[in-house]
Amino acid sequence: MQPKANLVTLTNNKEQIEKLLFELVLNPRIKAIEWSKITKQTPNIKIGYPGQHLASLITGMAGEKTGARGNDLTDGSEVKSCSRIDQLDKCNSCGAAVARLEDECAECGSKDIKRNNDSKWLFTIRSEDDLETLLKRVGRVVLVLGDHPDFDAGNYGTLRFQAFEIWPKHTRNRRFGEIMTNYYNKIYLEHKKKDPNKTPAPKNFWPDQYQFYLCNPIRTFLCEVSNANCNPKLEILEYVDPKADRKKLPSLPMPKSVLKKDELAILEKAPLHELRASLPKGAVLPATASAKTIISQITHISEPLRDLLDLRDTDKISTSKSEYKRKGQA
Repeated sequence: MQPKANLVTLTNNKEQIEKLLFELVLNPRIKAIEWSKITKQTPNIKIGYPGQHLASLITGMAGEKTGARGNDLTDGSEVKSCSRIDQLDKCNSCGAAVARLEDECAECGSKDIKRNNDSKWLFTIRSEDDLETLLKRVGRVVLVLGDHPDFDAGNYGTLRFQAFEIWPKHTRNRRFGEIMTNYYNKIYLEHKKKDPNKTPAPKNFWPDQYQFYLCNPIRTFLCEVSNANCNPKLEILEYVDPKADRKKLPSLPMPKSVLKKDELAILEKAPLHELRASLPKGAVLPATASAKTIISQITHISEPLRDLLDLRDTDKISTSKSEYKRKGQA
């Protein structure tokens, strides 16, 4: 989990990240919002290629100018981007599409709108070689995410950009390999057996869900943009030095809320010292407290506790209607 320092050639990165986000994402988005009022089209600015630029500045590593056909970064890292910003929403009354910044349906006037927040990273694995490349030849997977941090509160004027790293060959991230192998063997190949003429959809890898946290992703970048719809103000909240050893960094905390009841029951078998080590700061429980009592007070699941949990891959995969491109985005 140690980046190759000799390949970290980009400098002045924090300042350049801010400049890049304004010039490639934020300012074009404001113009798109203005035009969307006239054209009634979504102002969604796709983050695919801006995500590649952002990943280079976060990691300090250049790309290889090969588009979708070569390495995304000079060290062989794979970059995946997804954006939940300005997703197209849907009217629950008539089914018409509704833009994110519209308060009511333009077709029927209903304010009963289904707000979508389901974009995800996609991994295409169609052969043993694809699987081998992802898990053994790619040293690092960089996941770039754009979303609304206050989505549930209906605040679409604040944006958030994050980057996470998964190192498939490192033991801390080994569950990533299990998940991708499970997808290929149990989902992709099984669907091909049923209908060889159809192409199963790529593996959906969802931010903020169980499988994601199980992989112990390490966040290397976080920024928030307030007042994003007219006068953006950007603040970088986390930035990891591109040359820093990732082994020394904590993984993203796994909220207890993503676990099912049977998974919480598994944790009752964990050593009591591991459970107590996961208690929030300031929490005090009697020495005789049971595992179940301790778990009731835990808010996040530590890496040692995550190791006790099983894979949960019950995804019902659909069939792609068209050829999927490697750099595509949901």
